[in-house]
Amino acid sequence: MSQQIPVTRSSLRKAHVMSVPRPMPDVPDRVWSESEWQRIQLGYRAASMDEKWNIYAEAHRLFLHRSWTGYLAYEAAFTKVDGGGRRITSALVESDPERYRSASADYDRITLELVISAILLDESAEDLRTRMAAALRADAGSTAAAVAQHSVLGVRTPQTTTRPHHP
Repeated sequence: MSQQIPVTRSSLRKAHVMSVPRPMPDVPDRVWSESEWQRIQLGYRAASMDEKWNIYAEAHRLFLHRSWTGYLAYEAAFTKVDGGGRRITSALVESDPERYRSASADYDRITLELVISAILLDESAEDLRTRMAAALRADAGSTAAAVAQHSVLGVRTPQTTTRPHHP
């Protein structure tokens, strides 16, 4: 079995910095295990138009870019936790509505955790999906939650550990 090559900023065709970064007042409270952190650090590259995220890690920071535009939507700082694992201790979200639409602080917190869980770790994350739909309904009234969720999250193409990440 071959080792998966991590996604890097330089391996992405487009990876813009945030134009109007805003600190997130609330970050996910989940603690990711060291093995999950190892998987998170590998990142993820969108392989089709249905995939919405390109993600990479540098040191203890995770960068989540929209795949089509290359705009950085989220940047999260991870810190080691006593007893093992990592948690997000601070995060930024793009607040320029021309680059990324943020519905609310709750929406941003859920979306950040959901992208990590569903896209990077390939978890079903049903609870997070339900919470995202509720946040969208609360923030957008009658928004069709499933359509909005696909627009934000996209899909994840199954990958094998031998699939190389090409620039």
